[in-house]
Amino acid sequence: MTNQDDCAGLTIVIGGMHSPARLNGWLDQIRVALPGVTGRLQLVVVAPPGDRRAEQAATQCGAEFVHAAGTSPATLARVASVHAAHPFVLACVARDNVLPPVEVIAAMWRNRYCADLVIAGRFPKRGVMDRAGFQGRLLQRVLSLPVRDVFSPWRLYRRDMLTALRSRLPQESGAAANLELLLHIAAEGYQAYEVNVAGQAPARAIEGGSVWPKLRHLASLWQRRNSILSADYDDRAYDSIIPLQRYWQRQRYRLITELIAGEGAVLDVGCGSSRILSALPEGSIGVDILLRKLRYARRFKTTLIQASGFHLPVADGAFPCVVCSQVIEHVPKSSPILSELCRVLRPGGRLVIGTPDYAHWEWRVTERLYATFAPGGYADEHIAHYSRQELLDFFESRGFAHEATRYILRGELIMAFHKR
Repeated sequence: MTNQDDCAGLTIVIGGMHSPARLNGWLDQIRVALPGVTGRLQLVVVAPPGDRRAEQAATQCGAEFVHAAGTSPATLARVASVHAAHPFVLACVARDNVLPPVEVIAAMWRNRYCADLVIAGRFPKRGVMDRAGFQGRLLQRVLSLPVRDVFSPWRLYRRDMLTALRSRLPQESGAAANLELLLHIAAEGYQAYEVNVAGQAPARAIEGGSVWPKLRHLASLWQRRNSILSADYDDRAYDSIIPLQRYWQRQRYRLITELIAGEGAVLDVGCGSSRILSALPEGSIGVDILLRKLRYARRFKTTLIQASGFHLPVADGAFPCVVCSQVIEHVPKSSPILSELCRVLRPGGRLVIGTPDYAHWEWRVTERLYATFAPGGYADEHIAHYSRQELLDFFESRGFAHEATRYILRGELIMAFHKR
């Protein structure tokens, strides 16, 4: 994220606060610690219907008051997506009237341009991890969430992210909803950053959300997290805890980077969030139709364009090297994508293309195993089945010369062609 406005306003959304004196004193400290938000500060108090004490506290502090079922992080995010008036939103669950120390808020504010979500996280040392810490780390690992403290009640959001996610924010409260909120943030490619507040956060304020979700909820979240549509699916596969998936992704990375080495700037069509982007030379461009994938891929520092492979916004012969890996099987054979790859490649350039080889039984078996054990991670999206011979015939008929063929376990086919 870039620092565009040092005086950006702040909306504070607080849940479960009943002491107006404590809240007013805390706000005065905020104004001193964050002088840039003076005059640009909005306060919203959230409480369940019938909570008269919270409503009175909001009135005495000149704050807006919103009724909501619960005051969990998921609930506060949902309220903020509708009521926030400023670019940044500080959401605080105030259990037992415990508010985050101003030093914690200041640390989060300093890092507001580092990510779309800044979390005040408590990272306990090994050997002294409490129940909440153990549950949180386990859930973080199971769901591959981008933050370690999944129970943190203190979070700083970018309002535009919450607005974009509004229709997908969980409507419930509780552990499953809080995990679902983080899942949506990660699945849409938004970045998260944690500020370590160990020793600065009262234990009860952190541990209050430590409720393990029901097994069926956890299974549903796991399947959605590992969907092929998730923004970071391709990148996470490189470090997957599943040995075969990790091997496959790393082999793909190795073979493609070897075939494009020394060829010059690369146009990666259907780049997704693949780590291949991080290995592309200067002047390269990644193209993908899915905005969430490109949003995540910003971390690779390669120029990105949202566009369809059917109509690439690139001039004829613009690139000396073009890559298209694991894309063409997802679109009809009647689509113009192969012709577009030929068009944008410079004469004398190299085309590297990858797709499953349906002429080999090894891939057909792999496909069935995927469909059985990881339907969300693979899905039934391969609508065009290619073979090595079919691709040879297609490109040779258009004046290309075949240069190399590589396989991953005789299932995935990677080929290189030279444009005469």
